[in-house]
Amino acid sequence: MADGGSAGLVERLRRYVSWSWTYLWALWFLLVLGLLYILRAPLKLHENLSAVTAFLNTLTPKFYVALTGTSSLISGLILIFEWWYFRKYGTSFIEQVSVSHLRPLLGAVDNNSPSVHFTASNGEAESNRQNVSECKVWRNPLNLFRGAEYSRYTWVTGREPLTYYDMNLSAQDHQTFFTCDTDSTRPADAVMQKAWRERNAQARMKAAYQALELNNECATAYVLLAEEETTTILEAEKLFKQALKAGEVCYRRSQQLQHHSTPQEAQHRRDTNVLVYIKRRLAMCARKLGRIREAVKLMRDLMKEFPLLSMLNIHENLLEALLELQAYADVQVVLAKYDDISLPKSATICYTAALLKARAVSDKFSPEAASRRGLSTAEMNAVEAIHRAVEFNPHVPKYLLEMKSLILPPEHILKRGDSEAIAYAFFHLQHWKRVEGALNLLHCTWEGTFHEVSVYPKKELPFFILFTAGLCSFTAMLALLTHQFPELMGVFAKAFFSTLFAPFNFVMEKIESVLPSSFWHLLTRI
Repeated sequence: MADGGSAGLVERLRRYVSWSWTYLWALWFLLVLGLLYILRAPLKLHENLSAVTAFLNTLTPKFYVALTGTSSLISGLILIFEWWYFRKYGTSFIEQVSVSHLRPLLGAVDNNSPSVHFTASNGEAESNRQNVSECKVWRNPLNLFRGAEYSRYTWVTGREPLTYYDMNLSAQDHQTFFTCDTDSTRPADAVMQKAWRERNAQARMKAAYQALELNNECATAYVLLAEEETTTILEAEKLFKQALKAGEVCYRRSQQLQHHSTPQEAQHRRDTNVLVYIKRRLAMCARKLGRIREAVKLMRDLMKEFPLLSMLNIHENLLEALLELQAYADVQVVLAKYDDISLPKSATICYTAALLKARAVSDKFSPEAASRRGLSTAEMNAVEAIHRAVEFNPHVPKYLLEMKSLILPPEHILKRGDSEAIAYAFFHLQHWKRVEGALNLLHCTWEGTFHEVSVYPKKELPFFILFTAGLCSFTAMLALLTHQFPELMGVFAKAFFSTLFAPFNFVMEKIESVLPSSFWHLLTRI
């Protein structure tokens, strides 16, 4: 009870500070100013200001040279560190610290986190969709299996196929999707909670085996081993089937208790996440093993069972499988549902729509004939669909036309970026090749839509790097001028500090002249 009371007190204080900082900053300023005036005698403000002025008059030019040189050195070191941190992690250290530690104290909420829960109630579906639509980094719906596919690249080339940043985002996703606050009460889940935080793959797999020793129905342990330990898709599918049995038991159990308490709701949400993830990966295993119709059925059933999970983009897996079956009518039905202005767009949606439009005319399309007679209505629709797709992501055509080499797709993609283009072309190039003349039509029409607006996103340096660069340049210039003209810069410095303290004295004199002396005498006695 004491801990709950202290936590509530801290929360109230935080809210009070946030409220006062937002709305009463002017009042705070006046209160501080009044307090300084009241305490001017005990603090000896006038004497201290006079002492500061006298001290500045006694400073030699060497002091200003040392001061500006030291300031330039410190700002330069900050700039170097900020640049190194930005090159390694893609963000500003100062900005990250301020957002992570200071912003919560001021009551602000960060809505740009790339990790989004799988599940959503009816009331939360629209807000989650809006949050997702603003998010730049998405989990790749068709990401490969780490053990059975990504590791194969490492065995052959000796290189890591995934970047540190990509794997770090996946670790955050795993902790979000596969853990909850009540895991500490169950030994196996507590072990898995630590396993998802492990950086080393061997440590993660060792922890998964430890969790299975504690509970042989730990679904998340089977998931981890299926993703990272197996060397073939068949082995991964076998472990995912074991995970499915355990996951269904946990899901049914938590479904019955979900409305009993808030922790039970969190546990049910986690069990739902695990079950959806397992079923999706089983469908992807079937797709990779050539059982396309089975994969399509699994995906359709999953979308019917959890209709509010459109933010997971399971329909992108379904579209790819339907294209492999050449079931173009079914593809059009899926596109009609998800190619909507209120839903977040993707390269898969835009380029699949363009492929279907191109399929109707590409086999007979000829640039020479089109230039002579003009474009027909169907050809115009196909060209407009290609233009729309290219405007969304202009990087895709170079991969589809094999003007750039394909690499393994990452686990996370940047919408409208090069990584999304790689992920799309890696799986859909074969579908474009299968449609006669589709790539030829794309080749003849895509370059006309590549303009400056299409180059998205434009990478910009964080504000604090630009600020420290400007500060470093300014202090370096001051140091150089002070070194060359020490006496002149000393005069400027003394004038600057005198000007700096002048407004304070002016404000104090004005306040003293406006308010009656009896008022200040009364405050002093209080």
